[in-house]
Amino acid sequence: MTLPKLNTPTYELVLPSTGEKIKFRPFLVKEQKLLMIAKESEKYEDIANAVGNLVQNCTFGKVNAETSPMFDIEFIFMRIRGKSVGEKVDISVLCPDDEKTRVAIKVNLEEVDVHMTADHTNEINITDDVKIFMRYPILKDMDNGFLDLDNAAKTFSIMEKCVHSIVYGDKTFNRIDMTEKELTDFVDSMTNSQIDGVVEFFETMPKIRHVVEVTNPKTRVKSEVVLEGLENFLEY
Repeated sequence: MTLPKLNTPTYELVLPSTGEKIKFRPFLVKEQKLLMIAKESEKYEDIANAVGNLVQNCTFGKVNAETSPMFDIEFIFMRIRGKSVGEKVDISVLCPDDEKTRVAIKVNLEEVDVHMTADHTNEINITDDVKIFMRYPILKDMDNGFLDLDNAAKTFSIMEKCVHSIVYGDKTFNRIDMTEKELTDFVDSMTNSQIDGVVEFFETMPKIRHVVEVTNPKTRVKSEVVLEGLENFLEY
């Protein structure tokens, strides 16, 4: 006797980077198992691969997880997760007033969206005649974990990976034509104020962002907490 094949529903979302409408489906049990195994490994590379494969499969190959910006991948994952196992997720939040107490809250993933600062730009003026053009981070750029601007080593590593081109006067140097050493030497020669312009690119770039209000059960102090990035919502 042949068992019946189950029909999988499809949904539609708007891709944050382009405004294009694409179809997606919930993830299947076999895909959820792979996500859980990856999370339990606590290895970022495994988690990134699992999330990337899931997004690509659940969008019917429309989204290339290897080239799409992280904020697209994060947003799509949220919508897929919501339609797969429920739109509300339990998250443990650290109370900012004492930075010790954690509070469990529920977040509706349908309310989590991509936000970008109004004056954000990928063109960074280093001097009067030198500019850097940046691209957005992709999954494989995060081989050492999610972007953490408080971690200098991670920040400089991702910064160099996301340089698209350097313009000097009427000359353009594309990333593909630079050696790792040449780029590292260029970055190392920058001043702190020049580096600040690059850091601002990462601080203001599009990212999933959600503000929640928490009450510390010990102090009764109410605070707002900003949740940013996929790592805050990795529950399956």
